[in-house]
Amino acid sequence: MTVDAPRTARAVPTIWSPNLPRQNKNFTGRAAIFEQLRSGATSKITAVLPEDPLPHALQGLGGVGKTAVAVEYAYRYRSEYELVWWVPADELALVRSSLAALAQRLGLASATSTGIETAAAAVLDALRRGDPISRWLLIFDNADQPEELDGFIPRGPGDVLITSRNLRWQSVVDTIQVDVFERSESAEFLVRRVPRGISESDADRLADQLGDLPLALEQAGALQAVTGMPVDEYLRLLDAHVTDIMAEGKSPEYPRSMTAAWKLSVATVRQQLPEAVELLRYCAFLGPEPIPRDVFARGTAAPEPRMSDLTANPILLARAIGELSRFALVKLDERTISVHRLIQALIRDDLDLKQQERYRHEVHLILAAGTPGSPEDSSQWPFYAELLAHVASPVTQLERCQDPAGRAFALDMVRYLYRSGDLASAKQFADRFAEQWTRDSGPDHPTVLDARRLLGNACRELGEYSTAYKVIEETLLESRNVLGERDPLTLALRNARGADLRAHGDFRAAQALDEETLDIHEAVFGDDDPQTWRVLSNLALDYGLNSSYEKARDLHEEVYVKQKGAAIGVSATETLNSLSGLARALRLCGKFFDARDVGDEARDFGRDRLGSEHYLTLRATNDLSVALRRIEAAHEEALELANYVYELSKRLFGETNPDTLAAAISLTNIQRVIGQADEAIALAESTVAEYPHVYGPDHPYNYGCAGNLALLKRLTGDAAGAKKINEPALAGLDSKLTRDHFYSLTVAINLASDFAMTGETARARALGEDSLRRTRNLLGEQNPLALECAANLVVDLRADGADEDADRLLAETLAHYAATLGPDHPEARAAAAGERINPDFDPPPI
Repeated sequence: MTVDAPRTARAVPTIWSPNLPRQNKNFTGRAAIFEQLRSGATSKITAVLPEDPLPHALQGLGGVGKTAVAVEYAYRYRSEYELVWWVPADELALVRSSLAALAQRLGLASATSTGIETAAAAVLDALRRGDPISRWLLIFDNADQPEELDGFIPRGPGDVLITSRNLRWQSVVDTIQVDVFERSESAEFLVRRVPRGISESDADRLADQLGDLPLALEQAGALQAVTGMPVDEYLRLLDAHVTDIMAEGKSPEYPRSMTAAWKLSVATVRQQLPEAVELLRYCAFLGPEPIPRDVFARGTAAPEPRMSDLTANPILLARAIGELSRFALVKLDERTISVHRLIQALIRDDLDLKQQERYRHEVHLILAAGTPGSPEDSSQWPFYAELLAHVASPVTQLERCQDPAGRAFALDMVRYLYRSGDLASAKQFADRFAEQWTRDSGPDHPTVLDARRLLGNACRELGEYSTAYKVIEETLLESRNVLGERDPLTLALRNARGADLRAHGDFRAAQALDEETLDIHEAVFGDDDPQTWRVLSNLALDYGLNSSYEKARDLHEEVYVKQKGAAIGVSATETLNSLSGLARALRLCGKFFDARDVGDEARDFGRDRLGSEHYLTLRATNDLSVALRRIEAAHEEALELANYVYELSKRLFGETNPDTLAAAISLTNIQRVIGQADEAIALAESTVAEYPHVYGPDHPYNYGCAGNLALLKRLTGDAAGAKKINEPALAGLDSKLTRDHFYSLTVAINLASDFAMTGETARARALGEDSLRRTRNLLGEQNPLALECAANLVVDLRADGADEDADRLLAETLAHYAATLGPDHPEARAAAAGERINPDFDPPPI
């Protein structure tokens, strides 16, 4: 099959990868490669093959032009694709982040809102399904081991192209060898590259000495184009450098011709502008991905004189960048500098170990001096994202930095990943930094303790509660011993410890700890400091989890007002947490319409500031759905929101993520309320089964959700089965929380209904009377749960022959309903009609 001729006018794909510059090279000799690639792509379009063909890999020596061929293929046949996307495959972190960056362009949730791991998984799933785009091209550049990319290469209606030096790809995919240029190609390239002219015979001699290696030809052509050096002189110098290289006895990992050509180019640049070589060496100790020029401009405060002399002088810096570009040692676009990884490796290999360590350390200082603003500020996240590839690179080795500024930058990068939602990467980097810093500085060094704190926080948000609990517990003990109880890091660890206690189900212990932590914060920071407000926000959560809903409401409101009026020091995520907490507390106090209004505001705030698919926005939306469930006219909207949050959470976070499980519970509750109990029961059963795996065997949420399942069992005709679930659930809650808790009483009220439905009238009445007394003492006579308990007890009193008591209690209950929710509320109507009311449980965030 012949290769289609490139069209003069070519449609641009719907989605075109950034940083994909076309190289001005002669590809005549690569026609067979393009034909092989084109043949595989065409077979998909015409459905020639019964199954998807294997991906293609361009395999060959470094510097032969594999990447250039891949880019050229993308440009030549872009009209056949709706999507062309470039994936740097040097490091798995880069593979994930590059795939995740495609999410929003496919109409999926961004990595900012869901985390890189989740966004990348969603992208791969969409590509495999061909929805919304079926004709796509993914290029994985510079892949190493095939097994490392297992799971990241989608099979589907699109095409995958891989570039690699590793021969092992031959056994995995359809491999196409990319060799050096044919001699005619080399000569033609040099004639075009040297505008002042070079004879064909000279081009032939030069190509012969350079082994027809494209990257070496690029170096030689650039040097000649800039200097006008005669070919004889270039060849003489090239021979001298080859002799030096051979004398060094280094491993021939790269062709000697390439190394010699590179050395000659660098030597020429050094004569014209030594600072340019310094800049090139700095670039060699960053990742192979595009380097933002702002890294050097922002690094003007670097402490080393050699660095600051260059980075603080914009004219000199611009000259150095321009000189490197003229000699083809770097490639430029508007905002970035790119250095071929082979050139980077050659530069590093040319330095002794002591020099390598010095330049690597100075790169750490440049990064630290140019650190963007606070990672708590979402407007700074794009700047951190630009640096991720370089922090992830094994060449940079940021984890080996022992300078305080370098470690502070590393910790800020982890904070950025955590705040922006890339929890898996935050965990990975925090673990990496903590492990190396422990070896270098000991386990009690403050930066080690801070890295472990961030590790614990990431584990907790990932639902790895046991790991988080252990990490924070050990780190807090170490911090107390080393830094003291009033040190800011120790106080931050106390906050983390409170969250772990909540996640562990120890709600009273969490409240006691947070109350102590508040006293210390007020003494250290004062009452009117954002760090103190964070403890107040945690304490408001504790109040809610311990059934003190009015205290939770008041404290959430106080914190929200403080945060809203603060000029600095408060992030949008913290403000949304407070606003959502206020809406939740209002609902649990029985203020359903107020909860709806504040919940609407919280959802809108989240959508405006964080995005509609940020996990905190989805939590706010789920809470809004629960509030709407308590308003009869809003049931349709409640169901719509519950479905939306559940399906989106399942896709973004996975089925066993705590937020997904909470969304599933919310959905089954509204389904039950609108009469779809049969539809809800299967989801409720699978969700309840997952809770112990996530939270541990005796967490209160396990029992509360089991009570919801029991409720569905009774309503679908299995009262005995409901009782069998509710009795151990209540026992578990009594043991963990005592009977005088909202969760325990909710299950107890429903268990009384189970007794009634199984003919155990006396037991139902006794349990109902005890529950009513406790509920009124705990929540007040007009709290919705107390009214639900009273309404059900009226039914049991009548069944037990106590009509006068029933009439008296019914009159009280209806009067309370009239004073709170109104006589037309569905529960008020149910109470008046002598029907049972079914309280349920929704697990709040911890």
